[in-house]
Amino acid sequence: MRKLIGHNPVRCEVSGRGKYGRAIGTCFAHGTNLQQELVRQGFALAYRKYSTRYVPDEDEAREAQRGLWSGSFIEPWRWRRHQKGRSASSHRRQPQTAPSRSAGACLIKGNISASGRIYHVPGGMFYDRTGIDESHGERWFCSEAAARRAGWRRSRR
Repeated sequence: MRKLIGHNPVRCEVSGRGKYGRAIGTCFAHGTNLQQELVRQGFALAYRKYSTRYVPDEDEAREAQRGLWSGSFIEPWRWRRHQKGRSASSHRRQPQTAPSRSAGACLIKGNISASGRIYHVPGGMFYDRTGIDESHGERWFCSEAAARRAGWRRSRR
């Protein structure tokens, strides 16, 4: 954002309000549409639920593997949908099921430990406390079959 804005003033054109009363609009600096540029650079996603305005910019970033598209990630709306079923106040283990493969969510965690390359599925004993650090070769999988094909084994618990 610093590079995009520099010392230029930012001007936002509010076009409406969302269901929580938040302003919806477009912001510009030095004639540049900031939202569009962030999507084009791969640092933001086109939120297709509300608009397809930035879809061509997202497609371009994905094809060029810029920003977020240089690795793997779960879209925020899919992550939130998956989290919705979990109770933050409960300490009991709640069974979890990942969204279907067709939904595009890749929620299987490929973790590297002293025990080797192990994958954890949502609802597994260690799933919630397993972090993924892609810079160390860990990764997300969209199916158990994909994890096994890549040479990972399922967690024993």
